[in-house]
Amino acid sequence: MYRLEPILRPMVWGSELWVLSGYPERLSTVADGPCKGLTINELIAKEKERLVGSKVYAEFGDEFPLLVKFLDVHDALSIQVHPSEEFAQERQGLHGKTEMWYVIRAEEGTELMAGFSREITPEEYVRRVSDGTITDVIAHHKVKAGDVFFIPTGRVHALLKGSYIAEIQQTSDSTYRIWDYNRPGLDGKLRPLHTELAKEALDYKVYPDYRTHYEASKDADVQLVSCKYFTTSVIDLQKPFCKDLSQIDSFLIVMCLEGSATLETQDCTEQIAADECILVPASADKIEFLPGSEGFKALLSHV
Repeated sequence: MYRLEPILRPMVWGSELWVLSGYPERLSTVADGPCKGLTINELIAKEKERLVGSKVYAEFGDEFPLLVKFLDVHDALSIQVHPSEEFAQERQGLHGKTEMWYVIRAEEGTELMAGFSREITPEEYVRRVSDGTITDVIAHHKVKAGDVFFIPTGRVHALLKGSYIAEIQQTSDSTYRIWDYNRPGLDGKLRPLHTELAKEALDYKVYPDYRTHYEASKDADVQLVSCKYFTTSVIDLQKPFCKDLSQIDSFLIVMCLEGSATLETQDCTEQIAADECILVPASADKIEFLPGSEGFKALLSHV
């Protein structure tokens, strides 16, 4: 198993802690052990299928396909949309960005934005960006700990102040900024908007529900999201739990949300606590979680 050095990014709205990143400009490095100092992509080049699995290695080679973060949100993020894989490749030669959010905690009354509240035309979108009323047609959702939102490409979205979020996404920074409240960035300059790109990338359809619904269960592996790019589940443990990994042919990311645990595979043992991440190689047949006295809650993700 591998522990990675976290990367802290101060943002105009708060901060991001990148706990596992294959993004070229901010590559995670191994924190300890014989491979200490290797970037995640160098580790893949060394371990290949043993680390990521045969199907993942065949598709992505030495590139790690997911990026996972903790977001500490003190002010509203810009309103954004992410392009599809096809759109981003065609326009910029980059990956698209499908992502999900898990709300770890939220202040009373905290909201986020996801999806349109009513159908608008591309022309109305452009007008509302120019006059600053785009937020009037975006759906607002009150949130609490445990809420999940899947953000497919094309969906307008923004986190608002007062939440602490786990985010899992494709390895990509393909983001089209729609509206940023006319505020300066950390450099004192207004951040650019990507009005025309967003106009083409947006999904203007209105959907009946933008939340991801699931039934929480103690001491069980509860699936939250399964899409082409990642599958994520949540575990909330008070007693030991064993997960069979023999059939997934993929690495497993363990992202600790609360508490602590000892993780055991056939080869090694690691400790994990809140805001930490452990990468379990595809060569592991199973993993056992031994929760600490305060319990253990984590997201588990694989491709």
